[in-house]
Amino acid sequence: MDDEVCAVRPGTDVAGHARLLAGIHDAVLAGRAPRTAPRRLVERSWRRVAAQGVDPDRPPAPDPVGAAEVERRRTGSRLREVLPELRGALTSVAEDAHHLMVVTDADGVVLWREGARGVRHRADSLGFTEGATWSEPAIGSNAIGTALAEAAPVQMFAAEHFVRSHHSWACTAYPVHDPRTGELLGIVDVSGPAETVHPMTVALVGTSVRLAEAVLRQRHEVRLEALRRLSGPLLSTTGLVVDDHGWVAAQRGVSGIDRVAAPRHGVPVAVRGVGACEPEPVPGGWLLRPSRREILRLTLELDPPRAIVEGSARWTHPLGRRQADLLRLIATAGPAGVSAAQLSETLYGDRTHLVTVRAELSRLRKLVGSLLLARPYRIAPGVEVVLMQP
Repeated sequence: MDDEVCAVRPGTDVAGHARLLAGIHDAVLAGRAPRTAPRRLVERSWRRVAAQGVDPDRPPAPDPVGAAEVERRRTGSRLREVLPELRGALTSVAEDAHHLMVVTDADGVVLWREGARGVRHRADSLGFTEGATWSEPAIGSNAIGTALAEAAPVQMFAAEHFVRSHHSWACTAYPVHDPRTGELLGIVDVSGPAETVHPMTVALVGTSVRLAEAVLRQRHEVRLEALRRLSGPLLSTTGLVVDDHGWVAAQRGVSGIDRVAAPRHGVPVAVRGVGACEPEPVPGGWLLRPSRREILRLTLELDPPRAIVEGSARWTHPLGRRQADLLRLIATAGPAGVSAAQLSETLYGDRTHLVTVRAELSRLRKLVGSLLLARPYRIAPGVEVVLMQP
């Protein structure tokens, strides 16, 4: 397995490795050269949290959100749909190994925490409770927060945690993404006493997350299939039937379009090759009927930031500053397009902000739909782009 993910490998002397890591931690924080360098992932995380002012000896006091806010976040989370699968795959294993299964949202707020009672009590003493925010700025280097920062799975063992009170823990965290959009939904984590860590935990959590994402993908396809069955009598002429997020269930007179902007009442939807379409609600989604003239122009204004779509109709989408920057970079990349990692490097100077970039791109695609293509990100062929100077 990748050393950037795994902290403990088969055959590792766990106690000896914990002592080695403690020496590395002490040396680095004292400004001395350690006998062995920390893993690159850990070193990056330590630099981030030190710059954010986290004290390894006096971490911020836990300040969990209230029960009502936890319930609100749970209700709005798609991870609620796959809790049975996650529980079936991880909870009994966590209990047997004296660990916890923890599920957070995309902010790192703990929404569900299940597992061995004794370990729950130990976690309580650290503030590792439902409602607590377990991001790097809030609590220092840890598997959940570092997985969010790195947009990648992370296992963190013993003194790889930045805060010394966490050195007795081992944690393995995997991001979960919405298969419809690629948007980060949250983190699934297995945590427990460092001495009980198992080398196969990374594989177990990874498999469980892939199962959860497959279930979400399957349920989305079931919803689209229900729309397809409905679409027959609706698509007598050119048009599309899409779900509430703009995913195309059926199309007639056009092809090759998998997603458009999320429809809203009274707001035309720009569809590549079709033009402006008026959304009409149907059970479970929307019917999009084309207007007469094809969309020809996408104008990006930077002050204030907004996108103007012109064709058979003209409408304006206000943009956030970062969304405008992303759209400008994608437009200037030309037909070859650009990846999320390249956008992160251009905007932030490194490739560790993938979560932020992908979240903004997901919101941007909801606004402009099929005018912005993905993998790589690029402007759809046939769309003229005008970049206005501030």
